[in-house]
Amino acid sequence: MSVLKVFKKNMMLSVVVLLYAALFVFRTDMAILSLKNSSYYIIEMLQIIPVVFILTSLIEAWVPKKVIMNNLGEKSGIKGPIISLFLGSVSAGPIYAAFPICKMLLKKGASIANIVVILSAWAVIKIPMLANEAKFLGPKFMAVRWILTTVSIFIMAYVISTIVKKEDIQDAAANNKDEDAVSIKRQYCTGCGICVKLLPNLFQLKDGRAAVKRQPLDSKEADVAKVVWEKCPTKAITMN
Repeated sequence: MSVLKVFKKNMMLSVVVLLYAALFVFRTDMAILSLKNSSYYIIEMLQIIPVVFILTSLIEAWVPKKVIMNNLGEKSGIKGPIISLFLGSVSAGPIYAAFPICKMLLKKGASIANIVVILSAWAVIKIPMLANEAKFLGPKFMAVRWILTTVSIFIMAYVISTIVKKEDIQDAAANNKDEDAVSIKRQYCTGCGICVKLLPNLFQLKDGRAAVKRQPLDSKEADVAKVVWEKCPTKAITMN
């Protein structure tokens, strides 16, 4: 893998490293202070993120896709935003812990609007935070802010869902990959054979379940594989 590809794949991290390098050259004292301040958050992330990944894996394995779609999907109705508001409000931990969970929920059928509600509630109206707010600023202040914030969250969720589509998020994720490797989660595969019918040169049925015969040879095959990936009813196909 070339240096340019590594930089492109990890652009944000690369920019941060370059900025730190520049600080060490021109303002060493500021760079050392910045590293000390950043170390707290790095340690916090190392403690929290593994737990979040375990929780995400458990939800992905144990909660059926149909349950997610019925309660948080496009056709969940008014209960979708209400459940999303509740999930975000009772959450614990910093907001960055919500991103892998929301990505998993989105993959299993949650709507863009409900993901926005979960993230926003997680960030600004968590129940423990509301209790402290009422203690220091008064219940009336807390209640009025909660109502106005909740209304704003619902409006923002609607606006974002009309502008951003799931395809945009999937395309952005796909563009961050340096290659399109296809794999099958056999525990999710039901052996429906859709992938084999649509792309028999890449997929085959083996022991009643789909298996990858070979990887895409070029970008055209990778694009076709993405179409098959989107049509898989159980999302057993993954693009790495």
